[in-house]
Amino acid sequence: MSVDRRHPVFARVYPRLDAASARIGGDAHRAELLDGASGRVLELGAGHGANFRFYPPAVTEVVALEPEPRLRSLAAGAASAAPVPVSVRPGIAEDLDLDDASFDAAVVSLVLCSVRDPVRALTELRRVLRPGGELRYYEHVRGRSPGTVRLQRLADVLWPSLAAGCHVGRPTDRWIAGSGFSVVRQRRFRFPDSRAPNPAAPHVIGVAVRD
Repeated sequence: MSVDRRHPVFARVYPRLDAASARIGGDAHRAELLDGASGRVLELGAGHGANFRFYPPAVTEVVALEPEPRLRSLAAGAASAAPVPVSVRPGIAEDLDLDDASFDAAVVSLVLCSVRDPVRALTELRRVLRPGGELRYYEHVRGRSPGTVRLQRLADVLWPSLAAGCHVGRPTDRWIAGSGFSVVRQRRFRFPDSRAPNPAAPHVIGVAVRD
């Protein structure tokens, strides 16, 4: 089975979009996500490696999986400048070619919105984490107001075909809590924080541990 998921147009555009996001607060969210991480870490859907420079010294190794070939190549370049050892590999979320209980922490950062089967991906993440291991997550999520949910449903008719499968209205925080993880801390917020209607604005950042 091929582990490549090719999205050539999105792969060219996404690093530019992420750079714009970083300038208005995205980098601060990535730093918050990784603060306190330690040990051997699996990063799922590493993209172009935007998280790598935020890993703290207590992290001994990062195994970063990315199925999109162009983004994976960019991530390999970012890995060479990371402050901790990072190896970049192909891989898909729903079928991890990794040993059981072999990681101290797993990181998902704006990725569960786009995997084909997020519940199965969470099952796989739980499998490869040691008991008590951390799942650190920073994701788009379903909004709380009826108006936002309606807007997200409309956006998800077309947006996934343009953005490599990204769904802005998934209840990812609920799925995490129901997949054998206990949420330790979690913060919901809008990003960008604007009054303008934006179906991608509801976000969550948090840490859960494997039960």
